[in-house]
Amino acid sequence: MTEFIHPGFVLIFGALLLPFAMGPLRKPYIMLVPILAFMSVLNMQHGTYGVVNFMDWELTFGRVDALSQVFGYIMTLMCIIGSMYGLHVKDPKEHMAAWMYVGGSLGVIYCADYITLFIFWELMAFTSVFLVWFRKRKESLPTGFRYLLVHTAGGLILLAGFVLRYKATGALDFNLLDVDHPALYTYLIMVGFILNAAVPPFHAWLPDAYGEATVSGAVFMCAFTTKTAVYALARGLAGLDILIVLGVIMALYGVVYAVLENDSRRLLAYHIISQVGYMVAGVGIGTQMAINGACAHAFAHILYKGLLFMGCGSVLYMTGKSKFSELGGLYKKMPWAFVFTLIGGLSISAFPLFSGFVSKSMIVFAGAEQHLYWASFLLTLASAGTFLHTGLKVPYFIWFGKNNCSKETWEKAADPPWNMMVAMAVASFLCIFIGSYTPYLYKMLPYQNEAADYALHVYSSYHVSESLQILLFTALGFFLLIKKLAPEPTISIDMDWFYRIGGRGFFWLARKPIQTFDTWFSEVYRTVGLHPLMTTSKFWSWFDWHGIDGVVDGLARFVRSLGTKLRTVQDGRLQHNIYYAVAIVAVLIVTYVYG
Repeated sequence: MTEFIHPGFVLIFGALLLPFAMGPLRKPYIMLVPILAFMSVLNMQHGTYGVVNFMDWELTFGRVDALSQVFGYIMTLMCIIGSMYGLHVKDPKEHMAAWMYVGGSLGVIYCADYITLFIFWELMAFTSVFLVWFRKRKESLPTGFRYLLVHTAGGLILLAGFVLRYKATGALDFNLLDVDHPALYTYLIMVGFILNAAVPPFHAWLPDAYGEATVSGAVFMCAFTTKTAVYALARGLAGLDILIVLGVIMALYGVVYAVLENDSRRLLAYHIISQVGYMVAGVGIGTQMAINGACAHAFAHILYKGLLFMGCGSVLYMTGKSKFSELGGLYKKMPWAFVFTLIGGLSISAFPLFSGFVSKSMIVFAGAEQHLYWASFLLTLASAGTFLHTGLKVPYFIWFGKNNCSKETWEKAADPPWNMMVAMAVASFLCIFIGSYTPYLYKMLPYQNEAADYALHVYSSYHVSESLQILLFTALGFFLLIKKLAPEPTISIDMDWFYRIGGRGFFWLARKPIQTFDTWFSEVYRTVGLHPLMTTSKFWSWFDWHGIDGVVDGLARFVRSLGTKLRTVQDGRLQHNIYYAVAIVAVLIVTYVYG
């Protein structure tokens, strides 16, 4: 039997041992552990491993097939890049949280039952929240709690879904559900998954948390939670029609809010929603081509979105600023960061020879194959919006445009430390390599025949010219409307408004009406209930002391007094004692006979 080493456990145990790697050993250790996890993925053979019998259930930790392998490969690879990017971070707890978070994601990728899935699903939420808290700003704590509450609610919905499924079918296996005849548990499981995928209206946690995370923590968070949810949807709900609609809504919704956003990392977070929308739509289409497209786009997205967060994160790390209205003209001070971020922007915009070009269009093509022309058209429209804000707005208003930097910001601006540069360089190379040499990615996809067919189409003259036309007309529109797109220090109200206001309303309800009623009830109880009760208690205390205790104590005193007097009668002469005893017995007998 082939030896199986779970990459998730490599990272989890590596995280637990990290505090013991001291001094000069720490940085090599930080790179060694994710490399070992990546090597364990490369050495896997397809099959089922890590089967554990627990009570009446069979838990499977290692289901290795084409679908899980493509996600396991890119996630461990991104863990290496993210660890390199955060190599300068001195606090080992941040690396520990990141690795355990990735370990939870890999646990979901390779599990084959819902119990194991739920354990690792919750591990992801309860470890990734520390990547928000470790930023240690005033906003970090409430942001982390909002993130945790939302994901806890999603986990409970998911738990309810698979418990109902177990009750209905007796099965806990994590496989494709009957999407043609969905039951209540099907929709509950779907809601649990799509909350982590940030599908509107369950999406506001994403820009809220990712915009507030630490510089290196955001690189990890952008890569794992939503893509793990995409994997779960592809594994369990492929072909569920409602996902097509939800995916298209995501693609457009994220673009609109990204255009409005002033904070660079929040903009990128909104664009995660848009790009994951393509994947969700692909899962909803459910054909082999569409599933290939969803996997390919998840693979490409993890790299280019991580690269974009690294680029904008390096600006935040060096200057302390992330808002467009406080930046500008930094190409002179941070040229390499600009080049790397531009590569990420071209990749996400599906520019030919970059990674997004060979993945995103596969989903659009799959939609057209199934005559879902409305979905293909709207996804293409969203692609134009992607180039508008991520391919053009981000690099222009940070590195060019009007210089809004303060003197202090301008003086601090410079290219980031070497480890951050190396991480961005590796991600940039892969974005170009994937887009230029398609067999690298296509040979990993689950359905090889479909991947081979699409490889013949992806760089056809029609597809290339179509994409270039969309991109060039979008660029023309950007420069014609550049004054209208200039960033403003505003806040865009999103769906989180409802639970923020709802939370305030609940707090007011608890603090005002409920607390007022509780105070009033306590006063009434004290006056009407407690006062009579205390009066009654005092009476019974008096009765106990003077009545019961008085009788008992009085009888005791009488007996003691009588004994004292009787003792004086005893003079030590035996004949006197006998006389008294006989006399008393005689009196008693006479009294009994004549009484």
